[in-house]
Amino acid sequence: MGDMRRIRNIVILTGAGISAESGIDTFRSEGGLWERYRVEDVATPEAFARDPGLVLGFYDMRRAAIQEKLPNDAHMALARLDAAWKGDLLIVTQNIDDLHERAGASRVLHMHGEHLKAWCTACDRRSPWRGPLIERPPCPACGMRSLRPDVVWFGEVPYRMDAIHAALRTCDLFVSIGTSGAVYPAASYVRNARDLGAQTLELNLEPSKGSPWFHESRHGPATEMVPAWVDELLSGLG
Repeated sequence: MGDMRRIRNIVILTGAGISAESGIDTFRSEGGLWERYRVEDVATPEAFARDPGLVLGFYDMRRAAIQEKLPNDAHMALARLDAAWKGDLLIVTQNIDDLHERAGASRVLHMHGEHLKAWCTACDRRSPWRGPLIERPPCPACGMRSLRPDVVWFGEVPYRMDAIHAALRTCDLFVSIGTSGAVYPAASYVRNARDLGAQTLELNLEPSKGSPWFHESRHGPATEMVPAWVDELLSGLG
């Protein structure tokens, strides 16, 4: 993976594959959520306007399920790296679960939002939220019954794009873990980082659509590949 002693700043992109071994369904794999629910029915602004009960019920189910899952060895390894790494490090996750945080990572950016937050479209406040939304409870900040899941639906702009691009401009190493390489803009990050001179590494169960863009791809379960890579990286510091 090149000279690890030259690596100071790291950007790590994580996708559904890192949480799959915790029992959280992926969307694009065989048998994944999109085979049981159409994107157009549960994950677009138009779907919410057309049938809010269906959308809120779907996300209430997902919110409850995620709270029953536990971080796995891949999440724990990244938290260990986060704690030990002296340079800049940013975990950009496409996941809307909180498993990175529960594992102990603190330098995490949720580009697609978070299941455990609700967004009030009346006052624009985001509030921690663990219960259901289907009964249209009042916003804790303004009292309006205008809460929706604080997740980025198809057709909406991901969060904190400026911060992500700033990190990509200065990273020495870009690592993608458990992503399909099919969802933009995240799928373009490897090319952005590589064009700017970063080393690029993919850790994925199988080759992704983005695999040809990486300097190196390693394939296997995240719970095996990620701890091994973190050990390798941290041992290179000595």
